[in-house]
Amino acid sequence: MKYDYKNAVSEDVRTYINDHIEDVREYIKENEVTDISEVYEFFYDDMFVSDSVTGNASGSYTFSTYQAEENLNHNLDLLSEALSEFGCDPDYLTSAEACDVTIRCYLLSECLDEVLGDMWGILIR
Repeated sequence: MKYDYKNAVSEDVRTYINDHIEDVREYIKENEVTDISEVYEFFYDDMFVSDSVTGNASGSYTFSTYQAEENLNHNLDLLSEALSEFGCDPDYLTSAEACDVTIRCYLLSECLDEVLGDMWGILIR
């Protein structure tokens, strides 16, 4: 069965936002934010290195080589896209966990955009 990276990253983004919703609301109020792109910037850098979203801080989201390999199964095309986007050659990746993290980092921007769009009304309350 093919692991759905986009759905998984989107769910992790949604959870991360929900876990920090009061901080975001405070940031929106204090800075009189009216544009969703400012909230995107608020989150992106933190999520990019968050183990709970990408695994980039530690180098592993799953903390399991086996699980990372399972996630990669049937997703090598997505890995290829991510490597191309980040300008990496295949030698850059040293493990299944590194591949898994690379895909998650690659999808973060798209997933964050979509989730923020869905949650914008909740965030500006």
